[in-house]
Formats: sequence, structure tokens, C-alpha cells
Amino acid sequence: MEHTNNSQNGNLNQDNQEQTPIESDHTQETKEPQAENLSFKNRIDLSELQEGIELIKNEISKVIVGQKGMIDMLIASILANGHSLIEGVPGVAKTISAKLLAKSLDVGFSRIQFTPDLMPSDILGTSVFNMKTSEFEFKQGPIFSNMILIDEINRAPAKTQAALFEVMEERQITIDGHKYQMELPFIVLATQNPVEQEGTYRLPEAQLDRFLFKIDIDYPSLDEEIEIINREHNLQGEAKTAKVTSHLTKEQVAKFQDLVNQVIIESHLVKYIADIIVNTRNNPFLYLGASPRASIAILKASKAFAAMNGRDFVTPEDIKQSAIPVLQHRVIVTPEREMEGVTTKQIISQIIEAVEIPR
Repeated sequence: MEHTNNSQNGNLNQDNQEQTPIESDHTQETKEPQAENLSFKNRIDLSELQEGIELIKNEISKVIVGQKGMIDMLIASILANGHSLIEGVPGVAKTISAKLLAKSLDVGFSRIQFTPDLMPSDILGTSVFNMKTSEFEFKQGPIFSNMILIDEINRAPAKTQAALFEVMEERQITIDGHKYQMELPFIVLATQNPVEQEGTYRLPEAQLDRFLFKIDIDYPSLDEEIEIINREHNLQGEAKTAKVTSHLTKEQVAKFQDLVNQVIIESHLVKYIADIIVNTRNNPFLYLGASPRASIAILKASKAFAAMNGRDFVTPEDIKQSAIPVLQHRVIVTPEREMEGVTTKQIISQIIEAVEIPR
């Protein structure tokens, strides 16, 4: 009997052993489809975009020491198809940075030096009478290019500033009833000096609102200052931009801008952007809050930062990174707080901290 029971138990154990692999196989079969659905690969191929960005950064770093935040924002503004206002004291590489960025791209470049006597026709162009044909011909101004560097933009009067409103927003100009479309990509990079106020004009709020970013440039650190001096010494009279080469074409820039537009943003992050903007309108320290154009600007900028970081989706960190450069020139501090030394950066930072981050 014991032998029989043992044999029976042995048979039972054998049956269990035979059944175990079957159950295991069945379990694997049910789990495999779930594993296939979990893909952590980007839905958008951003490899070419990231390679292009690294090439641009390498070219700019041949001349510019440090200023990584400024360079990132300038590249993000191009990817987001937006304009940038660069502000800093003289000699901190505002103009040279814009020129280097333009040279690293195989696109048209035009530089306009703004002065108090500059007229709109000096920028946009004018109609000239042709004696041979007895007709007026339109001669294009320097605004007809892909990347426009406007140096000391706050030195031109309101009449000249107004000439930029249409072209910055709609990428077109209207002269003598005719519309002229700008060739894409069309990016305006403007510089201004915040210290010297003699012979300058405050930019209209409507024009400031057309800039995607306002980029503040600080002084370099001690180590960066030493590196700048050493590089200048090693140049031995050679032009700073001589070794900078072009890498990205107009078609590639347009392709990258299209990829950035496809970057995914979840609905709760859209609400996060809206919450930040609405808080600027309700903040007691701000006389003027941000407009819906600011919401769109944060959306575009956060997509650009996400793509630069190799992601095809926006995170709250991308939105935080975009908020200050997008908002600081669009809001106005109340006179009382301004007299106390409160800045727009401080208020925007407080708003970002106060708004709950979606999870």
C-alpha cells in the first residue's frame, strides 16, 4: 500500500511538474502583448535634430566662452520659429553670438544698425522710379533675409519700430498696397543695452510681445574671463569667426521646426501653462499680466526645449525653463513694487512656485 501511495504521489508530482511549464507558457503568452505595448522609444525621430544642435553648439563654442543658457535659448527660439531680444551691457558678446549663430546656419543673414534717424524705408525698402520703364520698382530693404540681426534696437524712434510690427508677426510687409512675403525661416535677433538711456527709446509693449524670448546676459565668471583673454591672445590678429562653418540648411531648419511642432503635450500640462498665465493677470504685484500670445509662446518654447533634450513630449521642467524668458518682458511690475526693487523675474518665480505642478 505504501508503495502504491508513493507511486501515486509520484505520479501526481510528475503530473504537476508536467503542468507547471504549461501554466508558465500560458502566463508568458498573456504577458507578452503587454510588454510589446510598453515602448520607451520616441515616437518622433529626433536624432538628426540633436546632431544638428550639437554641431551648432560646437561652432559657437569656438568663439564664445560660457553663456550656455543664452546659446540654448537662441537655438530654442529658432526651433520654435520665434524672435529673441538679447539684453546686456556692452562687451558681453551679444552681437557676436547672433552673428555666430547665423554663420553656423547656411541661411541668409542681414545686420541692421538702428539709429535715431533711421526711417522705415531704410529697413523695409522703397519704391524707386525707373526712367527706362517709366514705372516704379520696389527695392528690397535689409529686412529681406532669413536671419536679421538688429543691433541696439532701442535707438530707433517709434515710427521705425512700428515698421517691424507686421513683419515680425506675419512674416510679410505691405508697401504701396502690395504684400511681400518673407522667405522662411525668418528670425529676428535684436540686442539692446539696459544701462545707457541717452538717445534711446522704450520699445512699445506691442513690439515686446512679439519677441518669444528676452535673454539677459550676465558678466562671465573669473575662469571664463581668463579663458576669453587667452583665446584673444591666441588669435594673433585672426578674425574670430574665421573657423566657424555652416552646417544646417534652410530645408533642415524648416524640417526641425516641423518636428518641434509635433512634440506631444498632455492636457494637464496645457492647463499648467494656463494657470501660470492667469496668475500673472491676478497677481497684485503686476500692473500688466501676460496675454494669450504668452501662453502660445510658452507652449512653443517648451516643445523646443523638450526636443533639444531628446524627448518627444513636454515635461513640467520644460515649461518652467520657458516661463521666465517668455514672460519677463511681457508683464509690468506695479510702480510701488518697482520702487521697492522688485523685479519681474522675482514675481514670475514666485508664481511658478505657487502654481501646483501636475502629476
